[in-house]
Order: sequence, then C-alpha cells, then structure tokens
Amino acid sequence: MNSMAGKRVKLYAAPMEGVTGYIYRNIIDDCFGGADRYFTPFISTNTNKTFTEQERRDIDSGNNRPRDVIPQILSNNSCDCIKVIRALHDEYGYDEVNLNLGCPSPTVVTKHKGAGFLAFPDKLDSFLNDVFVAAGKDGVRVSVKTRTGVKSHDEFIKILDIYNQYPLSELIVHPRVQKDLYKNSPDYDIFEYAYANSKAPVCYNGDICSVDDYQRITSRFNGLNAVMCGRGMITNPAIFATINGGDKLSSRALRTFHNAVFKEYCAVMGERNALFKMKKLWYYMIRNFDGADRYYKSIRKAQRRCDYEAAVNELFANCDIISQLRNIIYNDRLRWSVRLNAHM
Repeated sequence: MNSMAGKRVKLYAAPMEGVTGYIYRNIIDDCFGGADRYFTPFISTNTNKTFTEQERRDIDSGNNRPRDVIPQILSNNSCDCIKVIRALHDEYGYDEVNLNLGCPSPTVVTKHKGAGFLAFPDKLDSFLNDVFVAAGKDGVRVSVKTRTGVKSHDEFIKILDIYNQYPLSELIVHPRVQKDLYKNSPDYDIFEYAYANSKAPVCYNGDICSVDDYQRITSRFNGLNAVMCGRGMITNPAIFATINGGDKLSSRALRTFHNAVFKEYCAVMGERNALFKMKKLWYYMIRNFDGADRYYKSIRKAQRRCDYEAAVNELFANCDIISQLRNIIYNDRLRWSVRLNAHM
C-alpha cells in the first residue's frame, strides 16, 4: 500500500530511556546534526499523572534546540493516555505524539505495556479507538512504534489489521518480537509485510549501525518513509551526518561531543549523577575503540570527576577509532556481551 518511491528517506533518532534526554539531543544535534526528528524517552501514564520535573524539563520547548521533537507515551489505559496527550498539546504545544508499543523490557511487559500490550489485541484495539477519537478532536497526530509480536511474528498479521483501522501519522516497525529483546537479527520478511500492507507511512527501526546498514535497508525497501536509529546512534553519534555524506566519526569529534555532554550533565544534575549518565553512554561508545579494555574498566570504576576525566584522557590518548565498527558490534557480539556485562 505504500507508494513513496522517489521521496528522501528521513532519519530519526530513537528514544532510549535514561540516555536520550534533551541535553543529549541538543548536543548531538549541535555537534553532528543529520537527524530529521528526535523522539523523547517514554512518558509512562497513570491515573493521577502529573509530569515529573525531569519530564517537564525534557518536553519544555525552551530546552529543545532541534526543530522536530516528538514526545513518546507508554500506556495501556486510554483515559490516562488521553490526559497526557491533551497536556502535551495544551500546555506544551505538541501537535504530534508517539505511542510506545515496542519496549521489550520485562519490567514494562509485565505491566502489559510496550510490547507486552501486543498480547491483548482486543484491548489494544479499544485503546487505540479511544485515543484516536480524542486526539482527532484535539488536532493531534499520533504515530506508533511497535514490535511485530510477543512470541511470534505470526501475531503481526492481526496487529497490523488493527493499526490499519486508524489514521496513524506513521508506523515505526522494529521487526523483532518482544521475547527477542535485542538478540537475534531483525526479520526483514515480516518488515516487508508491514511495508507492503501498512496504510500509514512506514519507518524501519533495528540494528542500523553503519552507512552500509542504512543502504541495505533503503535499497531493499525503495520508497521507505524513514529509518530510525537508536543503539547505533549512541555508539556512533556521527552516524546520521555520515549517512548524509558527511565525515565519519573521528576521535577529535567524539571527544568534543563527550566533553560538551559531560559539562552540561555536571551543570544540570551534579557530578555524581553526571558520572552515572556518562557511564551509560560509554557502554556503547567504547565500541568505537580498539584495545580499550583497561581504559573502559577505569572509566567504569571512577567515582570522582578527576578520576573519570583522567581515564577518558588516557583512552583518547592511547586508542584509535575503529573504521569497521559494525564488525565489533555484530561479528564479535558475544565477546563484548561477556566483557561488558562483567563490569555492570
């Protein structure tokens, strides 16, 4: 049903809880650019929902320099979800939101939210009906980010039939099921089904970590509306710029980016919390370097700003950026998993 051949494929920065807040979004856009749209980490709804101070800062337009930022909502209760959509529209000026039906985290899924909601198609249908009726009256567009099932891709046939009943502004498909978490490979065949049969424009999400990954997807699915990148972006913050024909990630550019993020984190949340946040980033960014084991260990162990900065300085002074980053992430996945988990 999609007929968008010839249109430029847009580039989206995925939401990642605890990582892609407004500080990160602003600085990656300032240092590298290239993304057409950024999505906030999800806002989880409840009956007595009021935005937390962190959520308020994150959605405040005054804190967001990128021109196109979309709030993401995690919910399985239409009344609660509608309240949040209306607050985002009336108080913060957002005319589009994204519904999270893809988070595979067990803590989310056990609450029947995120990808866990996909196990209840009738409830999902009723939820979407209520949300789209209310959002339509308020003039708010609604997109969906989804997995293709909980246990089997076969579930997606019915799930997509449900989505097709509603005027989604876009359908962002991560072609893994919930039980996959981030293991195994994305299933291109089920994504092809989504691309061919979705009434809404389709965005691809999943394991885009290089220009080659991007080109493979966009070549196979000619006319795709957008491609979303998450972990690949956190690992290589220059990925969107590189896809657009810009320079590859350099040690100098990564250090400039790192220093800007760390400085802003320290100013806003204090050194202790800033160190915690930076270690989350290094879980991914360390994969840019060869022979970085001992420096990564020092970064993980640092409890004071001076120790952390000394470890980072040693890393940049002694390790080079790897040119074939994708090989490290995928062909050597098990080694990285064992090594990094040992330090968590």
